[in-house]
Amino acid sequence: MFGSFGVMELVLILFIVLIIFGAGKLPQLGEGLGKAIKGFKKSVHEADEIEAQAQAQLTATPQGQQAPGAQPATGTGAAPAVPTVDGKPITPPPPPKA
Repeated sequence: MFGSFGVMELVLILFIVLIIFGAGKLPQLGEGLGKAIKGFKKSVHEADEIEAQAQAQLTATPQGQQAPGAQPATGTGAAPAVPTVDGKPITPPPPPKA
């Protein structure tokens, strides 16, 4: 549907944009659009790098060792692990008084 734009349609769209924004604003609009596209591509590329580093770190960790920041495994039949934040146990709030 959108891939069927011809030359006349594009010229008409450009003419309407020129009327709405004026000739002085077109370079600023183009610059802003270019910066937005560049920022989007950069963030996508950085996300791919972070994911690749994490995957490499997981595959580089030997079987007997834990990855940094990993929680130790709990044995079967043991009491459930208490969730912690910065090494301090998280306690639920007391029930409300009636």
